[in-house]
Amino acid sequence: MDDSKHQALDRYAPETALTRLIRIPVRIVVLVVVLPVRMVWDLLSAAWHAFDRVLLRPLGRGLARLADTLVLTPLAWLYANVLTPLGHGAAWLLGKMGQGVARLFTTLVVAPAVALWRYVLVPVARYGVMVPLVWLYGAVLTPVGRGAAWVFGKAWQGAAWFLGGIWQGIAWTFGLVWQGIAWTFGLLWQGIAWIFGLLWRGIAAIGRGLWTVVTWLVTTLLVTPASWLYRHILVPVGREIAAAVEVAWRIAGYLSRAVGRGIAWLARHLIGVPVAWVHRAVGTPVGHFVRDALWAPARRAAEEAGRAARGALATARETVRQARRDAWRALAGGAVGARSGEPLGVPARTLGSTTTVPSAAQASETSLLGEKLVKQG
Repeated sequence: MDDSKHQALDRYAPETALTRLIRIPVRIVVLVVVLPVRMVWDLLSAAWHAFDRVLLRPLGRGLARLADTLVLTPLAWLYANVLTPLGHGAAWLLGKMGQGVARLFTTLVVAPAVALWRYVLVPVARYGVMVPLVWLYGAVLTPVGRGAAWVFGKAWQGAAWFLGGIWQGIAWTFGLVWQGIAWTFGLLWQGIAWIFGLLWRGIAAIGRGLWTVVTWLVTTLLVTPASWLYRHILVPVGREIAAAVEVAWRIAGYLSRAVGRGIAWLARHLIGVPVAWVHRAVGTPVGHFVRDALWAPARRAAEEAGRAARGALATARETVRQARRDAWRALAGGAVGARSGEPLGVPARTLGSTTTVPSAAQASETSLLGEKLVKQG
């Protein structure tokens, strides 16, 4: 409580000459020391944030996607399509094997052991051992035990009466002797205690005097100077150094942010503005030209090629289907209509006609050059 009161009084005490004398030099020295540290700290913090935003986060997302594609997805597929069926099969196989082993063990071991216990060991133990023992205990051992207990009881009572009388005499004799010895030692102990009490009171008085002298010397020579040094020199100097560090850290922060804004302004005008101009003036027109002149025609050509390939594949499938149907008719014979087991297909049109004939080949949807020549002839 006294220390807390002194600290509160020292905190709100008026400034002294020593405080005013050391304030400005300490703050200047601390600012010179703290400013490079604060600038290096801000530079490292900005570099770390930029490194994290530009490299670490994209790298982490890319590694996560790569791990998911190359590791997690194959492992999940392996677990779902390989390990799980294998596990189910192994569990089923082990279950069947366990059931067979259990049945075999029950048949070869458990059933014979139960039969042996129930029909051999239990009857032999009951009628060959327990029944004779019970008869022997009830008819022979119980009467003999009761008679022996009565005889030994009477003998013990006589011996106890005789030994009790002897013990009482011995106890009375030793009681008298012990009372005399105790009275003698009691007198001696009282005298010795009185002498040691006097000695202890003298030693205690001397110790109290010495402790008082040592306490006064320590308080006068050590505690009072140390308390004055702590209260009037160390506390003001420490308070000023802490305040100076706080002020210097704020000033260094302002200077560091100003330097950072200047560097950012130079970077924006020397790098960002030219790059943006090049992107708007060169990159965007070039990209539009590549998109319109190269990419769009290539995409349209690829789409046309895909449609043509799909049409050719559809025509080839229909031709194969028609050939298979014609071969079936040639082998099986009969009417034109569909039969059981005959492959079915889409009816095709005859060349140059709109009627549908099941046995005719499918004509192309586009006009052919040969049709014009036939018509002209």
